[in-house]
Amino acid sequence: MVSDKDKMNEKVKKESAFVGRILANMESVIVGQKYLLERLMIGFLANGHILIESVPGLAKTLSITTLSKSVNTRYHRIQFTPDLLPGDIIGTLIYNPKDSNFFVKKGPIFANIILADEINRAPAKVQSALLEAMQERQVTIGEESFKLEEPFLVIATQNPIEQEGTYPLPEAQVDRFMLKVKISYPVEDEEVNIITRMAETSKKIDVKHVINPEDIINARKVVDEIYIDEKLKKYIVSIVFATRYPEKYGLPDLKKLIKLGASPRASINLVIASKAHAFLDGRGYVTPHDIKSISEDVLRHRIIPSYEAEAENVTPEDMIRTIFDKITIP
Repeated sequence: MVSDKDKMNEKVKKESAFVGRILANMESVIVGQKYLLERLMIGFLANGHILIESVPGLAKTLSITTLSKSVNTRYHRIQFTPDLLPGDIIGTLIYNPKDSNFFVKKGPIFANIILADEINRAPAKVQSALLEAMQERQVTIGEESFKLEEPFLVIATQNPIEQEGTYPLPEAQVDRFMLKVKISYPVEDEEVNIITRMAETSKKIDVKHVINPEDIINARKVVDEIYIDEKLKKYIVSIVFATRYPEKYGLPDLKKLIKLGASPRASINLVIASKAHAFLDGRGYVTPHDIKSISEDVLRHRIIPSYEAEAENVTPEDMIRTIFDKITIP
């Protein structure tokens, strides 16, 4: 007799078959960066926006462009600069003198995948123009609201090194991102493959569509059905609560290092992202491994270090690992 667990596993394996095609498509262009590619897929499957932090030249834009071409979506890249205006993103009302009326000119936000390149280069007013779109999946121009077409994913980038002329994202906006992904330089063998593949001025990269947006929307419904045990839900809550009240979880040393712990949105996103991680693995249920694998990306931007932590060079990632070492796995 086939159990409900086996049925769900079979359903996930069937519905997740396209993931291999997308990753293979992207890996035909991108060398290495498997971690980034998988996080992009998790963001798409979990309906969550992504903030990518890295130095320039690590194929962020190329990865996102390749993903958009693989999924046959509308893609817009917005280069954030200090002179950018909110209307440059969401659109504006334009007066037509012929009929003395205003008409709406939609901005680049009306796409499926938005690359907000160097988001911290634009002032707060422009950054906040993304808030309604990211949270409500709609944009208001004048007195009229427009629903954004699904799937809708904002992928923002920022440079952690060059801080002159930047406007740090406020906590309220950072919390809207489901994942904050940090990527590093490739290893030597990967860089040899990169120059072998890319060091040709006349070479053109041809990426074909392998799925349609409807496939992503259907996959999200399956992700929602993935089983997570009540014990694992309590495990996630314990992890998040340990960022707020570390002394109650036997971590008194963390209390002075954390200025502000993770919000309830962290708990919600950790559940959804863990389900998406299980989906990528072709499983119909969440394991502690899924939670631990995605936890740093979900939590690192939601833990605000104290002055003492910065003075002692203790990062949010260090705190997250300490919490995982302390909280018992169910």
